Amino acid sequence: MGERDIADLLSGGEAFADLSVWRKTFVSGGDAFGWLNDLVSADISGLEAGSAKRSLLLSPTGRVRAEFTVAVTADGILLIQDPDQPEAIDELLARYVLSSDVDLQGRTEALALFGFPGMAEPPEAAGATVSIPSCLGKGVDLLAPAGDHDRLVGTLERNYQRGDEKDVEAWRVRSGIPRFGIDGTPEDLPQECGFDETVAFGKGCYLGQEAMAKVHNLGHPRRLLVHLEASEPVTPGQSVIAGGGEVGEITSAARFDGRTVALARVAWDAREGPFETSSGGALSMLAPAGRDQASAR
Repeated sequence: MGERDIADLLSGGEAFADLSVWRKTFVSGGDAFGWLNDLVSADISGLEAGSAKRSLLLSPTGRVRAEFTVAVTADGILLIQDPDQPEAIDELLARYVLSSDVDLQGRTEALALFGFPGMAEPPEAAGATVSIPSCLGKGVDLLAPAGDHDRLVGTLERNYQRGDEKDVEAWRVRSGIPRFGIDGTPEDLPQECGFDETVAFGKGCYLGQEAMAKVHNLGHPRRLLVHLEASEPVTPGQSVIAGGGEVGEITSAARFDGRTVALARVAWDAREGPFETSSGGALSMLAPAGRDQASAR
């Protein structure tokens, strides 16, 4: 079965991704919830066991340092992070523990993780706990002890297809969900790389809050991430043209069902297009990037 077919099945809740290699950090201690909520961009104060929320850790100037999912389990808080990001969230957070009653423990090797990005209700999987939404941006995650990994894979494969990293990428790009380290860099504000939905603008102080308030209330970002369909195949790094000049570049691309879909960072002043590739191919707007993921929260 081809890559595009699995991406379709992921969208339809008929396939899953084995995300067990993703970074997992357990946060515990009497101060854990309040301490973390004072640092991260999302408001996690109302999360209960089985629920999750995508969030960021920002620099004091509002630049993105890490993107991750805060998942609340029966045992406490689990931070789940794409392993391809440049900095691990546990190492970034460790410097802020100081005298707080907080403990950070790596659980990457101890836990299996499976993502069902197109599923609304969790599948039957004895021994696994559920986290909603998925760390992929939509859907459902299953967590289990690493010792149950192979058993659960066998159980899940009886009813669902298993996708690989390329399949997940094709699904992600089609869905318009940004990936930090690919569509955004540590030089970007959340609004510049499609992560504005992860920022709780009404929350009290957190790292980068003053910079976020300034952009939100007084100005606009330098660039935006847009979701596009191309009339021809495109590749990451390819220039985006508007008004006869270069206004940005393709950051992610996927081809399926004869269509090419891409994410691109473009200058604010050129955000409405029309866009074309450096070779003259048309680029039509699909939707603001990053918005599709919000429907799952």
